[in-house]
Amino acid sequence: MEKRLILDTDLLQITINRLVEELIENHKDFQNTVLIGLQPRGVFLAQRIQKRLNERLNKELPLGLLDTTFYRDDFRRRDTPIKANATDIPFIIEDKKVILIDDVLFTGRTVRAALDAMIAFGRPKLVELLTFIDRKYTRDLPIQPDYVGQRVNTIKTQRVLVEWTDQGAENDKIWLVTKEE
Repeated sequence: MEKRLILDTDLLQITINRLVEELIENHKDFQNTVLIGLQPRGVFLAQRIQKRLNERLNKELPLGLLDTTFYRDDFRRRDTPIKANATDIPFIIEDKKVILIDDVLFTGRTVRAALDAMIAFGRPKLVELLTFIDRKYTRDLPIQPDYVGQRVNTIKTQRVLVEWTDQGAENDKIWLVTKEE
């Protein structure tokens, strides 16, 4: 197995700061805007984005956590069921601008499932997608992010490994992992 470092701790923090500045540029004071992190791994990025936005704007932005397990198109195709995570959206998204946040955009199927799952909380005015890593050339659905930390050329046999200190890693790092054949 070969691991190539995509983002180290310092570059990861710079990238988060850049994404926050892009969001502020487009959403100004975030009036009528909410953040939703996709379970399980998008939550760590969403919490960091929210924390940095709160510091920059000097206000508390709403953050929800969305699980897409039961909306996935492969839910019933697996030999063993996927373990669901908690959904916690303590607000209505009706007529709100929603920023969906996930760590890695791969095939687009998780985002499609998230769009379906969001409808239970209202009809948003606008939905934007923020992803830390956009895996180019692996999309099954025509879904593209509005905000991207970094685009990475990958093939389906590779995977992106995101390590967060929040999950017990020694440092925040993002790796491209290639299996040896």
